[in-house]
Amino acid sequence: MKAAVVNAFGIPPSFQEFPSPIAGDEETTITVEAAAISPIVKLLASGRHYTSGTTAGFVPGVDGIGRDPEGERVYFLFPKAPFGSLAEMSLATRAMTVPVPDSLASDWAAALVTGALASWVALSRRAKLQRGETVLIIGATGSSGSMAIQTARHFGANRIVAVGRNKHKLDRLDADVKIALDDDVDRKLHEQFDQGVDVILDFVWGEPAVRVLGAATKDRGSRMGEPRIRYVQLGTMAGADISIRGDMLRSTGLELMGSGMGSVSVVDLLAGAGELLEAAPAAGFDTNFTSVPLSRIEDAWSGDPNTRYVILPGE
Repeated sequence: MKAAVVNAFGIPPSFQEFPSPIAGDEETTITVEAAAISPIVKLLASGRHYTSGTTAGFVPGVDGIGRDPEGERVYFLFPKAPFGSLAEMSLATRAMTVPVPDSLASDWAAALVTGALASWVALSRRAKLQRGETVLIIGATGSSGSMAIQTARHFGANRIVAVGRNKHKLDRLDADVKIALDDDVDRKLHEQFDQGVDVILDFVWGEPAVRVLGAATKDRGSRMGEPRIRYVQLGTMAGADISIRGDMLRSTGLELMGSGMGSVSVVDLLAGAGELLEAAPAAGFDTNFTSVPLSRIEDAWSGDPNTRYVILPGE
């Protein structure tokens, strides 16, 4: 079969022949119709993700949309190595598949799950957002951050605060408050925490997280007790390390947690994907992406970092 193959860490995958998968007990082959290139796919393929393997010679891709041998169209998660989703065929555990609604195009469904699953699981499993609460999103101008606005609305957020570097992109977002990371950001953030923020979704970490945490914890320490703030860490595009003072935690209701592989079980990740796909037709979610054939994997891999690429192995 044709596949994108990681022959060495640090270079784009190559379009080439790769052995076809053979299903064993409790497994199923998948004829792949669409699979997205996400940040985690690139990190795993570079050997830099915390769950990366130590050797090359595999097909990248952590999920996708395809058909099983019975012809059912399914979303599949974490295909069995070395058969990732960026190939004509992949191999999945049967228990790691869920049906895809007929009304969703395969490439659109693949892009949706890639962009929205992180916030869907973070809000439903980790932060457990309650209807009427306020959500602040760091990195709201990215693909996953902008989808988080839509999922937060779906779960009943009353007020959404979008924080990002690109003011032009911020202006186009459907958020109630938009804060650019400029010279006046500390004051603007502090005003929002004075009004009340219940959940923070952080897609970037690094210096933006330092600014938000500083604003959230400044001048706190009420003898009556401070309100609870659930801070969910989702990505580290702006830096892997930050410094946090101990009194930030003692003087506030701040709760730090992560959401990802390890802090969320694969069972919950798959269930979240199924819920997201089931809700999508009625929810009116919108996601931007560019579909390209598998033969152009190298172009897509090295393409515009602000574009979500979905690979179509059948074209």
